[in-house]
Parts: sequence; C-alpha cells; structure tokens
Amino acid sequence: MDSHSVIARMAALFAISCISALFFLSGCGQVIALIPTSTPGPEPGATFSPPAGPTAAVTATPAPYTPPPTPTHTATPEPTVYLVVPGDTLSRIAIQYGVSVEALQEENNILDPRTLQPGQQLVIPFGNATDGVQAQARPTPTPIPFAHQRVHFSFTPLGGLWVLGEVENTNTFTLEQIRVGVKLLDANQETLAMEYGAALLNLVEPGEVAPFAILFEKAPKEFASYQIYPLSGVPAYEGGYYKDLVVEDLAFNGELFTSYQVTGSVRNVGQDEAIEVQVVLTAYDSLDRVIAARTISPVHKAIAADGTTTFTAILVPLGGQIERVHADAQGRRYPAAN
Repeated sequence: MDSHSVIARMAALFAISCISALFFLSGCGQVIALIPTSTPGPEPGATFSPPAGPTAAVTATPAPYTPPPTPTHTATPEPTVYLVVPGDTLSRIAIQYGVSVEALQEENNILDPRTLQPGQQLVIPFGNATDGVQAQARPTPTPIPFAHQRVHFSFTPLGGLWVLGEVENTNTFTLEQIRVGVKLLDANQETLAMEYGAALLNLVEPGEVAPFAILFEKAPKEFASYQIYPLSGVPAYEGGYYKDLVVEDLAFNGELFTSYQVTGSVRNVGQDEAIEVQVVLTAYDSLDRVIAARTISPVHKAIAADGTTTFTAILVPLGGQIERVHADAQGRRYPAAN
C-alpha cells in the first residue's frame, strides 16, 4: 500500500470517529430551549386626586372629655294650670286652690280681674296661703337632662374662648328655657373657669337639636378637659309659640375661612299670623362641628298666613371652612286677650 492510500485511509477513520463522538454527545446531553419573556413594564403608581377645594384648618379640641355627674332628680311640684270656664272669677278660683287673689294676679300678670276670659289658662302659684301665713318658696327644679354634641373650641386674639356646639333633646317631650354650663378643668379635675349660655332656639322638639355659643372673655391658656352640663330646661308650654314656619331657598357663598353670606326665605304655612319671627343659623365644618351660630331677623318680623319673607346674613366661622349651613325659623302668636 503506498503512502497516499495510507493517508486516505487515516482520514476516513478520523471522520468516522468524529461522527460517532457527535452522535454519542447528542444522546447524553440536554437540549435547553430559552423561552422568551416579555419585558416587564412599570407598575401603576398611586393615582393622586386633587381635593375639590382647600382643606379646612383643623383646630385642636381639648381631650379627653370628662362626662358630668348624672344629676339626681328630686321630686319637684309641677305648676298647676287651670282652664277658666264660663262663670269663673279670680276669687272663686283662689278659694278653690287656697291661694290669694293677689297671688293669682301676680303669677299671671292680670291687672284687671274683670278681664278674665273662658278658655284662659291660669298658673296656680305654689304655696301662697290665704290665712296670712308666709308662703312657702317654690323649689328650684332640677334641670331636665339633655345631650350635647358637635362641640368646637376657638380662642380669640384677645385671650377669650368660644365654645360652640349643639344640645339634643333626648326626652319624649318638648323643652324650652334651655341653658348650658361649661367648665374648663385642669389635670386634677379642678375648675379653672366656668361660663353659661342659652340655646338659640326657644323650643326643642324630642330628638331635635339647637345650637349654643358661649364666650369665655378671659380663658386659661391651657386646660386638660372640660364639662358641658344642663343648667336649666323645662317642659315647654307651646301655646304661645308659632311653629308653622318653614325655611326655603337656603344658600350660602363667600370667601374661604373668612365670611359667608347666607340667604333664604321664610314661609308661613299655618292659618294664623306669626309675629316676632327669627331665623337661627348654624354652620358646620368638614368634621361636622359647629363653627358659627347666630340669630337674625328677616326682612319682616310678622308674616301673614301663607305669606313669605326673606333674610340675608353674614356668618363668620370660628376656624375652618363652612361645609354646610342649617336654618330654623321660630316665632310667636298674638297673645290672647285677658
């Protein structure tokens, strides 16, 4: 065999060896397929929604609240009311109840006994004896309890303090003559200052509310807690009040945090004329606290049956932006002739 044949034979053997090696490796190895993945996009961020308007400034309210002690009610004689019938005289009524005619006249503001009319209501005075014995003083009644809510505190630039809020009639009868007391207490529950004021509505129906606004002309710079408690409140005699008044078309607008103009109308939906008509306005902030309250007179203080009058007033909030305004109308009837 010549040299060329040897070289050709060796080349063929080398080629066969390479093919066998490749076949062996392909049978023992793993084929790895790379699965393409999508490029991750940025995660959605928090969507910012701008507020509808400026956020009301929040003023600190002293806390915690110390509830006042529950008043212990004493049995207080309710005044007796007598309905005059035809043929009655003051002297006969006085004898019937064992009181003096003079006491009856004074209690009921009667100047001339001859003006007594059937259907007239007389309050019988307590303990006014006719035998010359000194009359027993009428006991001071225990205030009827009621709740309070939506309280707001606002210091004045001159060192005073406004306390605003609402009283809620939690009784089953209408209240009148509601007066509220406020105490500012230190950390030891000692009284630093106290003030009182009246609810702005004459009558408060069961479940209804009335605003109050009490000013401490000189208030302590700091206090740990406070108490709000009833000073007075009696079952209402509703005969002299006119309740058929409705507020309509109530609207308000103005500069944020400064002053607001409130407008509306009052309609008499009753059958009689209303006199001494007033409108009580209450403004609330975003936390539903009372931040303004006042009593105003409409354009006309007397409204005929089915009549209407209008009103315009300025409310200055004591801290924060006014979110809503509520209005109540109140009035009186013509007094019945004696």
